[in-house]
Amino acid sequence: MYRQQVSTEAIQQDILVLEGEQAHHLLHVLRATEGTEVGAFDGAGLTRLYHVVARGATTLTLEAKQPVFSAAEAPVETVLFACIPKGDRMEWLLEKATELGVSKIVPVMSARTVVRLDKRQAEAKRARWQRIVEAASRQCGAAFVPEVVEPQPFSATLAMMKACTTLIVAALIPEARPLKPVLDGLNPQTKGQVWGWWCGPEGDFTKEEMQTILDCGALPVTLGPLILRAETAAIYGLANLGCARNNTAFGE
Repeated sequence: MYRQQVSTEAIQQDILVLEGEQAHHLLHVLRATEGTEVGAFDGAGLTRLYHVVARGATTLTLEAKQPVFSAAEAPVETVLFACIPKGDRMEWLLEKATELGVSKIVPVMSARTVVRLDKRQAEAKRARWQRIVEAASRQCGAAFVPEVVEPQPFSATLAMMKACTTLIVAALIPEARPLKPVLDGLNPQTKGQVWGWWCGPEGDFTKEEMQTILDCGALPVTLGPLILRAETAAIYGLANLGCARNNTAFGE
């Protein structure tokens, strides 16, 4: 079934007229015809089933087939703190993180992060990255769209780290524990939790950065004997956290 993100106001309407990019995608990319079912979602938990009743040159008219449905929010919010990898790896990471149910993504420029962005570039990147997670949400059937925070210097992440009820960091230090026993100690049934997952840059954190993360209460974990790429470590952790939310944690 085709899916399209619309505003919260629009999804309340029994007759919905799509224009611009929304209509273009359905008309010319997916080639929706009269009778085609379209699942609308607002990215904040509301979904509704429509079907096409009329096609125009640049518009598509939908009629609701069902009432508005409100998806239940997960008891645990997952926040990914990710030092921005080089090239297009960040875009791949955003897409996969969305598929794994992340709630918020905090792109970080740490001391050893190669990517550097000024204010204008950071704003432009955030807008593009938000569109990527919106498209990924449409594709994977998510009712909630993750928030992509504007890229932050490492020092600006302290408040967000401290807001996490559980903060875990992939760490190459002797004190790091296997991931599974750490996740086994979590209780996903307690509402209002925020689980943070931290992944460093290609050159790892500096000693000072790692100490700052630990001072914020982070639990250091090892991801095994092999050194993973930054984006691989991010996905490894999110997949395990996703299983822990379902009380079926795995991995060492």
